[in-house]
Amino acid sequence: MSVIENPHLKDESRGYGEKVVAVEPGGIEFVPLPERHGSPIQLLWTWASPNLEFATVFVGVLGVAVFGLSFGMAALAIIIGTAGGALTQGILSTWGPRHGLPQMVIGRSAFGFFGNLLPAGLMSITAGIGWFAVNSVSGALALNTLTHMSKGLSLVIIVAVQIAVAFFGHNLVQMFERFAFPFLAIVFVIASGYIFSKAHLGAHAGGGIPTSGAFLLEVGAAFGYAAGWNPYASDYTRYLKPDVNGRAVALYAGLGIFLSCAVLEIVGAASVTAIVKSTGSPTGDFTSIMPTWIRDLTLLAIALGAISANVLNIYSGAMSFLAMGVKLPLALRRALVALVFGTIGLFVAWSGLKDSGAKYENFLLVIAYWIAPWLAVVFTDRWLRRGTVIDRLVDDRRYQNWAGPIAMLFGMAVSIWLFSNQTKYLAPIPKAHPGLGDVTFEVGFVLSGLAYYVLFRLLKPRVDVVKAQ
Repeated sequence: MSVIENPHLKDESRGYGEKVVAVEPGGIEFVPLPERHGSPIQLLWTWASPNLEFATVFVGVLGVAVFGLSFGMAALAIIIGTAGGALTQGILSTWGPRHGLPQMVIGRSAFGFFGNLLPAGLMSITAGIGWFAVNSVSGALALNTLTHMSKGLSLVIIVAVQIAVAFFGHNLVQMFERFAFPFLAIVFVIASGYIFSKAHLGAHAGGGIPTSGAFLLEVGAAFGYAAGWNPYASDYTRYLKPDVNGRAVALYAGLGIFLSCAVLEIVGAASVTAIVKSTGSPTGDFTSIMPTWIRDLTLLAIALGAISANVLNIYSGAMSFLAMGVKLPLALRRALVALVFGTIGLFVAWSGLKDSGAKYENFLLVIAYWIAPWLAVVFTDRWLRRGTVIDRLVDDRRYQNWAGPIAMLFGMAVSIWLFSNQTKYLAPIPKAHPGLGDVTFEVGFVLSGLAYYVLFRLLKPRVDVVKAQ
């Protein structure tokens, strides 16, 4: 590959800057320096607000109600799994200010332009459609319980608000998360306090899964939920100035993920020991033991939290779609792709209004199956390229690095084939050893990282980069 002028040295404003009520122009291009703004602390609410919702609570519910763990064991598994996802979120977030690009575009360094179709495609589906549908359902069920409107109408209202915010783009998304945060935090603190006052934390756990296996399943669920945000990380830091304090960026991004996820998931685990009778609705069960005023505030917070999560899902899902190399000349291409994803997500969510709990469980437990191998590849690539500037690679369609997609597919295929522990597919190893639980994401991470290291050395992708100054 011949050396080309670095297009990321351009210093031209697009006229967007700090405007809030304005549609963000373009799509996945480098953010010009005159438009850089913001501070690292904003990442605290950017990543806390979208996790202050019922989907987060349900991760903890799984540990006790489905996997049969005691509250203490579930809480420990939640802390371990969430810490892993928060740590990687912090590291990836530091890449945004440095490169001024979305996460999936930066990933082209490890996957090549066309090889990046694999993670970008998976991200488009899981974020723009999968997570969007999951959170829309929880928000709709909360609104339905609160107002007694039909579930269908509740879903349409939730989706409409989500699409509107995501359509305008980065600055409105950040502003929405900022203003949603105080209300969500206060309501969930009140609700959490009441749940713990009614919980029986020493209640005996019961389940058909051996404790060790159940513990690893909950670790995987908690990690998968937290790490589910990893492919979004630099999408919301690329507008920060290049000389911003990297440690502060990592700290606030990781802390926003860890505190919101760990606390609400532990509350979810505690709620199982407090609920006397199921109402048939996951959100209804969670709020059924609360006084009316706390219940109504919590249901409203669940609906708002779902919107907070999904404006990120649509926004990043749309950018991942564009990162697949789709050429759309329109100035509003990101906004229009977000509109399309939101519409598709509406129909997927509609189909998930029934039996939402089981569908969410299955979705949650497999999300880490591809994210862990992807993480291994991008981290190994960054380590192998330490001390170099990679920005020239990500815009050149001629640059290919097949070590990335091959390593990721290898890690996914072997780990899922041998270690998956799902209702739809029970792999031979956990079938023979139930106490092993589900270590698919751990195995996939190790295998993909090792495979990429070897393949990178063997294939020697041509990378005309320059040494960092």
